[in-house]
Amino acid sequence: MKKPLQKIFRELSLPFRGIPFMIGIALKTQKSVLLFVPLLAFSELGRNLAGLLVSPVILGKVEEAAPLGELFRAILLFTFLLIVFNAACAYIETNAMFGRIAVRSRVISMLHRKMCVTSFPNTEDTEVREKWNKAGLEVDGNSSSTEAVWKFLGNLLRDSAGLIIYVFMLSSAAPNPVLLTVVGITTAVNYFFGLWIQDWEWRHREEKGKLQSKMWYIVEKSRDLAFAKDVRLFGMGGWLKDIYLSTNRLYMAFILKREKINLSANILDVLLTVLRNGLAYYYLISVTLKNGMPAAEFLLYFSAVGGFTSAVKGFCEACGKIVWVGHGVQNVRDFLDLPESFRFENGEPLPKNGQDYEIELRDVSFRYPGADKDILTDFNLKIRPGEKLAIVGLNGAGKTTLVKLICGFYDPTKGEVLLNGRDIRLFNRHDYYSLFSAVFQQVSLLEVSLTENIASSDTDIDLSRAEACVEKAGLTEKVKSLPSGGKTHIGRRVWLDGVELSGGETQRLLLARALYKDAPVLVLDEPTAALDPIAENDIYLKYNGMTAGRTAVYISHRLASTRFCDRILFIENGGIAEEGTHEALLRLNGRYAELFRVQSKYYREGGQEDEE
Repeated sequence: MKKPLQKIFRELSLPFRGIPFMIGIALKTQKSVLLFVPLLAFSELGRNLAGLLVSPVILGKVEEAAPLGELFRAILLFTFLLIVFNAACAYIETNAMFGRIAVRSRVISMLHRKMCVTSFPNTEDTEVREKWNKAGLEVDGNSSSTEAVWKFLGNLLRDSAGLIIYVFMLSSAAPNPVLLTVVGITTAVNYFFGLWIQDWEWRHREEKGKLQSKMWYIVEKSRDLAFAKDVRLFGMGGWLKDIYLSTNRLYMAFILKREKINLSANILDVLLTVLRNGLAYYYLISVTLKNGMPAAEFLLYFSAVGGFTSAVKGFCEACGKIVWVGHGVQNVRDFLDLPESFRFENGEPLPKNGQDYEIELRDVSFRYPGADKDILTDFNLKIRPGEKLAIVGLNGAGKTTLVKLICGFYDPTKGEVLLNGRDIRLFNRHDYYSLFSAVFQQVSLLEVSLTENIASSDTDIDLSRAEACVEKAGLTEKVKSLPSGGKTHIGRRVWLDGVELSGGETQRLLLARALYKDAPVLVLDEPTAALDPIAENDIYLKYNGMTAGRTAVYISHRLASTRFCDRILFIENGGIAEEGTHEALLRLNGRYAELFRVQSKYYREGGQEDEE
């Protein structure tokens, strides 16, 4: 019984944990946000009270036959108060907005940093991606939970203080425990039912999140320039539209279901409001008829009943909204608190060995989540410092997976990846990544200047070093032809003067970036795939110069390119099928030689063998 109660308490308290979290961020980012919350709340309360008192006070002066000057002074006083409170509300609300945006921006920064540094397997996990999408919705605008939280906290503070004031006014007019008891009970019922309604959406957040993620994905792909040609050529526009609309209908059905539940809450709210107001009005009228009450005093308490009703309703709505934003902030925390499978700051520092790092895979097996078999099985490999290693094999043999294991993006399902004899799981993984420069198949350029892409930074760029890397990558002539040289912006989504690079030029730029980092280990995953044969040959001729003094791991489907390497591994059936130099493997006349002969015949002059 104890555990179910603890679970219920945890579920009820979960939304409120987001408030301290946001307050903590505000204290580190913009303390003024916390000051503006009570200032705005009490300014709005002062405006409401001034509006409530103005008519009864002026009517009281008229009833007392007060001098005309005194009446005018009362009117001027309340006019002044209303102007001051309205001006204060407008000023505070306008200036509070900047701080609130700053706090939300800090949360956005935290989310992006988490995605950038989280353990690599998290980036490929579907559940993690869904958490990322849901967290993104909570920072996507001024009405999102991470900014709206301050507004609803202020409303809660304003209406809580208003409730106390209005209850005191009504109690002083006609103290009656029945009236206050009914008010308390109806308020409590309203609040807890509203809390349950708000909690319904939280309980169905997975269903909502999946629909939102699917719609967002379709929107993103529809406006992605990389898909523009395919959308037109294959007539995908209508198909994408149909997918979006069908998902949107499911989402609208979810929203309709939620609003039907909200409607029941609104009906209950109306009934309870009628009960509260009816009882209050009946009691005030009874007291007036029985004991007599001046018109001004009656109007005051009559207005107090309206103010009290608004405060009760506002209090309940604020409580519900606090639950709503609390759930939203919890979506952010769910992503930020993702457990890490790798060690980072709590890992050991790397040994300082200069360029002398030996990497070993010992009895390594790896299986992707959900797969029915290993892609690598009991794999053993030792990469010596300064060695030029080529990895070849058919598609799906596990070449890229092997490289990701070497780079520390994955941990093996079984076995160990060792650095100088020690398991890399012991080290700070960020430090381990610093050992590698890489060119992967996926393009990963930012729309900044060409030089900034090479340096992966916008500060402290070594221009002479960047130029040398451009030269080694064979990109010098292209850079000279650009309107602003290395300062030319890449891409046209951000910059009007940006340029688009060809596939081969992009690969050369990525190669220059890898060379600029100058890490001990250079990883090249199909670096010449988008190059023509002449450009490819140029890269081969520069290969020894590019890899001088460092270890190089090279993946290629074109076996002719592997002759520049010290050792070649032919990967097949989850292991090393053949191993040796290019010449040795040709003499072996095995699978490598067979594949080389198949490829080479297409490059022979005239293609005579192919024609036969």
